[in-house]
Amino acid sequence: MKDLKNYIAGKWVDADNEGWLEVENPSTGEILARNPLSTAAEADRAIAAAAEAYPAWSQTPVSRRVQPLYKLTEQIRAREEEIARVLVAEMGKSMTDARAEMKRTLENCETACGMPVLQQGDKLIGCSFGIDGEVIRVPLGVFTLIAPFNFPAMVPFWFIPYALATGNTFVAKPSPRVPMTMQLLTELIAQSGFPPGVFNLVNGDRSVADAFMDNPQVKGVSMVGSTATCRIIAGRCAKSNKRFQAMGSAKNHLVVMPDARMEEVVRNMVTSCFGCAGQRCMASSAIIAVGDNTYKTIGDLFIEDSKKVILGNPLDPRFIDEPMLMGPVISAKAKEFIHRMIDTGVREGAVLALDGRGVTVPGCEKGYFVGPTVFIDVKPGMEIHKTEIFGPVVVILKADSLDEAIGIINAHQYGNGASIYTQNGFYAREFKLKTECGMIGINVGIPAPVACLPFGGMKASQFSHIKAQGKAVINFFTEDRVITERYWPDA
Repeated sequence: MKDLKNYIAGKWVDADNEGWLEVENPSTGEILARNPLSTAAEADRAIAAAAEAYPAWSQTPVSRRVQPLYKLTEQIRAREEEIARVLVAEMGKSMTDARAEMKRTLENCETACGMPVLQQGDKLIGCSFGIDGEVIRVPLGVFTLIAPFNFPAMVPFWFIPYALATGNTFVAKPSPRVPMTMQLLTELIAQSGFPPGVFNLVNGDRSVADAFMDNPQVKGVSMVGSTATCRIIAGRCAKSNKRFQAMGSAKNHLVVMPDARMEEVVRNMVTSCFGCAGQRCMASSAIIAVGDNTYKTIGDLFIEDSKKVILGNPLDPRFIDEPMLMGPVISAKAKEFIHRMIDTGVREGAVLALDGRGVTVPGCEKGYFVGPTVFIDVKPGMEIHKTEIFGPVVVILKADSLDEAIGIINAHQYGNGASIYTQNGFYAREFKLKTECGMIGINVGIPAPVACLPFGGMKASQFSHIKAQGKAVINFFTEDRVITERYWPDA
């Protein structure tokens, strides 16, 4: 076990802190490290270091700003498996899921390396008589990140590479539950050639997050978490005229049409619903079967396939390459909440067709395991349908038509992602045009876009119209400066 440090102004430092939080392996209960709960003053020091580094970094040619990113990409690739194992130890997802997360982390680095093209502006020659117009995209200053626990590597890299490549400086706060992955990635950032202060890492909890929102030197805050927290971030940042990206809760739906290829669909749905133990913003947790026969078929097949999911310690050598492995949820508190929601579903009258409570994993008796759980006879508006449970709990609903299924999705408060399974092009077109979600899948259980495309939802799943990653996020990290110019000829 080790005490983690902060990285400020190009140096690893012992944190000025208000205490420590133990970092726990959720599979075994083993204590892996101690995470400092840094003070607001410590966060302010990191912000000051980033502000001091900003003028020189922002004036560095963009072709040179991306050079450390190239080096960082190669360093991450060389240590990809090592980082994945650290990620699994502190978060609990399977090695298969962790490796996929590392691939997307690398993709974001690679995309941001294209900044010499992506940050180019626009010019209109002759917008009026003898007058030209131009739009240039310029950086703003210090940006910050409040990261979640479920993707310790990928989510920070939705933002960090793009912020640095556009000429801004950065302060990141990892989730206090999973700080070790970002600690290791920061070691690689420190070796990649970024000038001191360009990137900083501050461990902590709400005190650090509050400092990000209160400090006037911060130009913008990116955050991924619950919708309740998003509302707080959005309100506080708006009051101080800070930019914000607050990406919140989800209840992603999978719609199954009668013409879908059922065997392939069920296998795909099980992966979508139970990967990362349901702890991802793109996890599907609600299935809508269209028609009585589809409802019966999908219910029977999905429940049977869900029983085949293996529960275990993701670092057990027997399961390292097992795609059907499901690890624990993140904490005792998370497990208790999931159990309460299962009790709620039973009280509401839904049928608990598969109960994941009371499971035991040999050798992991102190772990926080919940098995695959499936409710049928679920009605729209039940708490288990309305609430983001963030665990391996799936509800199955029935609709009489595609329009009714789309209506159920559109009536929901969240609009992160949704998918349809069908071989019919008309159904697919209706779904993608009428469904009110930010990310749509056609025969894809997890419609998470690749790094060069924007990631984000709508309605109560996202506060801010600018999404994460790809070309879209450049609009968050730069200001459009519009120039109108004219020159008279010499007399």
